[in-house]
Amino acid sequence: MAAVPTRLVPLVSSPSSSRAAVQLPPSSITAVLNLSRSFRGSASRFRCFAGQTDFFTRLGRLIREKAKNDVEKIFSGFSKTRENLAVIDELLLYWNLADTDRVLDELEEALLVSDFGPKISMKIVDSLRDDILAGKLKSGNDIKEALKKSVLNLLTGKGGKTELQLGFRKPAVIMVVGVNGGGKTTSLGKLARRLKSEGVKVLMAAGDTFRAAASEQLEVWAERTGSEIVTAEGDKVKAPLVLSQAVKKGKEQGYGVVLCDTSGRLHTNYSLMEELVSCKKAVAKVIPGAPNEILLVLDGTTGLNMLPQAREFNEVVGVTGLILTKLDGSARGGCVVSVVDELGIPVKFIGVGEGVDDLQPFDAEAFVNAIFS
Repeated sequence: MAAVPTRLVPLVSSPSSSRAAVQLPPSSITAVLNLSRSFRGSASRFRCFAGQTDFFTRLGRLIREKAKNDVEKIFSGFSKTRENLAVIDELLLYWNLADTDRVLDELEEALLVSDFGPKISMKIVDSLRDDILAGKLKSGNDIKEALKKSVLNLLTGKGGKTELQLGFRKPAVIMVVGVNGGGKTTSLGKLARRLKSEGVKVLMAAGDTFRAAASEQLEVWAERTGSEIVTAEGDKVKAPLVLSQAVKKGKEQGYGVVLCDTSGRLHTNYSLMEELVSCKKAVAKVIPGAPNEILLVLDGTTGLNMLPQAREFNEVVGVTGLILTKLDGSARGGCVVSVVDELGIPVKFIGVGEGVDDLQPFDAEAFVNAIFS
């Protein structure tokens, strides 16, 4: 390949050039020209994929950046958790070295009440105790900042990328899964709203073929967000077929993102969990490597009880991100930290209200500031 440009240059002689052009046999010239055309074609295809990669990368970053402007929503959404943890400020206000054990015991209790879980709470408190005894923390304010830093490190160390990972080609496919009543279809609708607000052409797939009103609910969201939707034609159509048809349509008609709803199911129901595997395979047959994201919706009011659900769904379909809903009505915000630490799956979105704009991209620093204000 390195010799090709060198041999091509003499073929184009300049009137002012004093050097004679190299004469190549016709067969060699044809071979070089074909190679050149092939290279240009490859470069063109690469630029197409690179442009789409840039589109999805910018989309993920833009959604996250806009979330930073919605800090007030996150702050108000975690008000109940913040009230539980307010006792920490009282404990640290008049802290002195002699009271260290009592203060740390009560701090640990406050973390447990907010559903940080025994493992996380002990880890945080033991770290604080070591730093106090080592003379690194010399005031209540130092302890408070060390506590926030410890929680932030837990979220960022194991959580991975919180931005949507949408691959390098259109359409990106996002499959949304979860148990009944967790807010799965509503979260999908709110996610469509966010994507549409960034100019993305969105197609919904009504893959919840078990619940009678599921398709109608998603159709309402499609209308509210200005999205297109693919629904089952007939009562006996299976979810994998609906998702497959939607992804084909998305591919053929140039959609940016296909959002696939699925039936809510208990994580203990083996046959229904296996259907998720079929849905995943059906999507991958249309676009190899899809779905780009499998987002598990978890009800934040269940606190640490969500962990068994998350483990089972992850084992069956390989969850890539979490959506935690209803956190505004719960004092169990600490479960966010426990889920990330236990499973190493990033939280991508959190639900902090009932409004259409209240599905917020997760920002670890904003979360920590909201619960420990």
